[in-house]
Amino acid sequence: MSKYENAMKLMEERCGNGKEEVIALATISLFPNAYGNPRPAVRMVCAYYEDGVFYVSTDAKKNKTLQIEKSNEVSVSGLDWYAFHGTAENLGWVKDEKNAEIRAKFKRIFDWFDEVGDEDNPNSIVLRITLTEGTITDNEKKYGERQYEVDFIHKMAK
Repeated sequence: MSKYENAMKLMEERCGNGKEEVIALATISLFPNAYGNPRPAVRMVCAYYEDGVFYVSTDAKKNKTLQIEKSNEVSVSGLDWYAFHGTAENLGWVKDEKNAEIRAKFKRIFDWFDEVGDEDNPNSIVLRITLTEGTITDNEKKYGERQYEVDFIHKMAK
């Protein structure tokens, strides 16, 4: 197996397999620091992972969504030793027909979704985070390497 395939296998074990993953999602704040420079804003969100993408249920009026509208560059990290950059996109209302498959996964994976997902609210949206690059660490060297630097775009790892 290639290093990339090993890294993807590790990602699937850690984040995938149809389970909920709590990730830190960092965006660029709408409000600059005291010197007028951009600053990060980070929060924990529930997501599920599939094929290089995290999916998040959220509200279109939340700060993270408003920040992503202005700059869709994001970073994510998790307690399972990974940190990645990516781009985020609002896929629209969770009950939109085009989101039916994702909505079904939200209902299956997030045991809280039926209670607090607020899916009848048109502002209840699907946020797609497409990973571009970053690192995942395997301290046990399960697949040979201790750390993988992953390029999701070119499907490479070193």
